[in-house]
Amino acid sequence: MKTRHFQSSTWIAYLLAGVLLFLPGARAQAEEPASVLTQETETYCLGCHADPTLSLTLPSGEVLYLYIDRLQLAGSVHSPQGIECEACHTAITTYPHPALEYQDTRSLSRAYYQACQKCHPDNYDQTLDSMHFRAAESGNLAAPICTDCHGAHDVGDPDEPRAKVSTMCSSCHAEIFAAYQTSIHGKALIEENNTDVPVCTDCHGVHRMPDPRTEQFRIASPELCAGCHANAALMSKYDLPADVYDLYELSWHGVEVTVYKARWPAIWHDTAVCTDCHGVHDIYQTDDPQSSVNPANLLATCQKCHPGASANWTGAWTGHNQISLQKTPFLYYTDLFYSSLVPVVLWGLVIYVVLQILRAVAKRIRRTIA
Repeated sequence: MKTRHFQSSTWIAYLLAGVLLFLPGARAQAEEPASVLTQETETYCLGCHADPTLSLTLPSGEVLYLYIDRLQLAGSVHSPQGIECEACHTAITTYPHPALEYQDTRSLSRAYYQACQKCHPDNYDQTLDSMHFRAAESGNLAAPICTDCHGAHDVGDPDEPRAKVSTMCSSCHAEIFAAYQTSIHGKALIEENNTDVPVCTDCHGVHRMPDPRTEQFRIASPELCAGCHANAALMSKYDLPADVYDLYELSWHGVEVTVYKARWPAIWHDTAVCTDCHGVHDIYQTDDPQSSVNPANLLATCQKCHPGASANWTGAWTGHNQISLQKTPFLYYTDLFYSSLVPVVLWGLVIYVVLQILRAVAKRIRRTIA
């Protein structure tokens, strides 16, 4: 009797649970998305951290501001995805919070950025090969970490707006940015919002940033430039030739770079690459008086490697331009002469050799018959 009563009660409980599951309120709570749950967590944390006056003085005397802007947090890439505060603040699970053991704000930032690798292990591993990480390992605690570039509570799309990339880098590389923003690339990006031009990360990389002072980086730089300047569709938008890299490879400079890259990639050599002639961050349009390849400055640029170069040197130099009748008539006709002469001579030699062979064979046949 008790057993039947227990079984009846159990079935009634199951039936009530099923009915409750399909009630609007219960189902909404069961299906509540993670972002809503996170918002509840954020609301709890922001109960204190939305106070603009909230701060803490560290042993170094620095003031650690603990205010979090609600709008910035809601506009970050993390909040809408349901990533809760404690996903990064792993040591804070109770209130009152445990005392901070960091002497200054930089030590705190360097400790907290380790949390990034939980969700972004591949990107974090790439930073271990970067010059930024090596600088930090050598004792430079000012070397950038994830939050220095991406932000902390206001993490947004890293490439939106695109100009943000270079301005962010300027916080550490102010002098380089000053040169970049006056260049043809920087002006187009900052003043015209042209997203086709390269920003820092296009040349230097994003997380795995190699040291640009090494021979390996220098010798690979023509290929970096070719990423844009060999793109026919992109170059056609600006009425620029897309064969400059191919012509560079055919030049003495390009051939030598190819050989060194294949045989001795780690040995420094002085063969000219793109940046030696055009500049690095301070690249200007050819007709700009500041351009190192402006006709008025070209000889001085060549003399950096060829100190004995005379004024006639630049007149015979075509760079990576096609030889044409309009621009270089003498070289055009010289090239035409040798382009015609060489195959005539070679075919003449082939015909001569064949005729000599036939003559020798015929002579031997006659001797045999005789």
